Amino acid sequence: MRIIALLCLTILFGCSPDSSNSESKRTPEDVSLGFFNAIYVDRDVNKALQFVDDPMKKVLAHYHIAASVQRHVLNLSMTQVQMEIEEIDIDFFRKFTDDVTVIVKMQGLKGGEPWIDDRTIRLHKKGTKWEIIEILPEKGNLH
Repeated sequence: MRIIALLCLTILFGCSPDSSNSESKRTPEDVSLGFFNAIYVDRDVNKALQFVDDPMKKVLAHYHIAASVQRHVLNLSMTQVQMEIEEIDIDFFRKFTDDVTVIVKMQGLKGGEPWIDDRTIRLHKKGTKWEIIEILPEKGNLH
C-alpha cells in the first residue's frame, strides 16, 4: 500500500506544472493584455516591464510612472479602462511564426467622458517567450 501511495505522489509531483516556466508559456494575447493592464489598471510601470523587450524597457523606465507612459508612449490617457483583444494577425500555426501584431481595444474614460480606442502593438517571440517590441503609430480613435 505504501508503494502505491509513493508511486501516486511521484506521478502527481512529476506532472505538476513548473511555475518558473509560466512566463514562457504566455500567449501573445496574454502578453498584450498583461502589458496594458499593468499600465492602465494597476498603474505600475515595473509590472509592465516583464512584457517588453530591452529597448522598450529603457523607454518605459525613462517615464517612471504609468500616467507618463500613457501620455507619451501610448498617446492615450484614460481611467477606468476595460480592454480586450480586437484582432491578432496570427493563425493556427502560431508555433511557426515569431512576429505578430495585436490590436487591443480599450474602453474607459478620457477627460471624464466615455471613450473607446485601440492600440496596435508588435510582438516578437524570443526563444519561447513573447515580448512587445513596438507600439505602432495610431490610426485614429473609435470615440
